[in-house]
Amino acid sequence: MKKVLFLFVCLFTLQSAVVRADNDRPITVNQLPAAAQQFIKQYFPQSKVALAKMETDFLYKSYEVIFTDGCKVEFDKKGDWTDVDCKFSAVPKGIVPAAIQAHIQNFYPNTTVLQIERDRNDYEVKLSNRIELTFDLKFNLIDIDD
Repeated sequence: MKKVLFLFVCLFTLQSAVVRADNDRPITVNQLPAAAQQFIKQYFPQSKVALAKMETDFLYKSYEVIFTDGCKVEFDKKGDWTDVDCKFSAVPKGIVPAAIQAHIQNFYPNTTVLQIERDRNDYEVKLSNRIELTFDLKFNLIDIDD
């Protein structure tokens, strides 16, 4: 019986720690890292911020900015963008690397980039024709989903 009670206490303690670790809180744009603030000024100068928030987990911190026009940008703890999602309009051209933009112009000339996501391994691009392209870090096409 003592073992079962000890197990429940351990599980409750672990659950409480996980709930506290998953913390999303609203912040102001001025509380974003400097790189994120510069990114917003450069690529979304006319857009109005609806919400900025900081998301923290046990070992990870990230930021998210949602604009009133529906665009959303996610940043890592340093303020480098990880995801730009413009559901109803094109991602600003300067965000998409030139090699990826050239590939899209060559093979999908009548489309626009609606979302681009990057991580340590690749870039994932969603086009207005619903095709998703994945590029490695050297901008070689490695996957197509339609």
